[in-house]
Amino acid sequence: MSFIRNLFVKKSDGSFIKELKNILGFTPKNYSLYKTALTHRSVSENVDENNERLEYLGDAILGAITADYLFRRYPYHGEGFLTEMRSKMVNRQQLNDIAVRMGLKKITKYNKADHCLKTSHIFGNTLEALVGAIYLDYGYERTRRWVQDYIITPHMFMDELENLEINHKNKLYGWANKNGKALEFVTVDEKVENGRRLFTVAAVVDGESIAQATAFNKKDASQIAANKAIEILGLNNQ
Repeated sequence: MSFIRNLFVKKSDGSFIKELKNILGFTPKNYSLYKTALTHRSVSENVDENNERLEYLGDAILGAITADYLFRRYPYHGEGFLTEMRSKMVNRQQLNDIAVRMGLKKITKYNKADHCLKTSHIFGNTLEALVGAIYLDYGYERTRRWVQDYIITPHMFMDELENLEINHKNKLYGWANKNGKALEFVTVDEKVENGRRLFTVAAVVDGESIAQATAFNKKDASQIAANKAIEILGLNNQ
């Protein structure tokens, strides 16, 4: 049945198959897994047709692969260093940027009329779902090699990541404390779009809103707002 289903997919969507193969570097066995991995909830709310379950699985698999990679790469570093490095490697913005560079944005099915999605991290989430699909299609070892060859080696520069500051809120709080500024993150808007709750959070310094950001949870929104505030205040090199 899977062979017949794959023949149907090839005939109905040849360009999708070609681009998918270019991104993966191999021929999938079960194309339907990958179609699901590349389908966002905004175009299908059925749990067996969108990528949320595969994203959940892929997130766990990617975390395990990353932990294993770091454990072997840094044999003399402690748990705190390894945990921080893993956070830097698999944080939402990092994965989203990698997914876009890999070309996932071109073949991900999502509601392009929803402008909020264009500034969210759905492509990073899609990359996690893709990892989940590869795992189900080929198993852990093939997935581990793929993650290392197609995500870590070409897109993650470990020397740079070691010195990267990713907790933008902590950096902004440090600046505020040093300069006697009052900093707070305020939720200025909350609404539901396409069945998901969106939060807009402002970084407020001495009562003045410096930057705002919108995301599907307050934590991400506040981190993005903090990053924008850091850029506006010219603190990137401090």
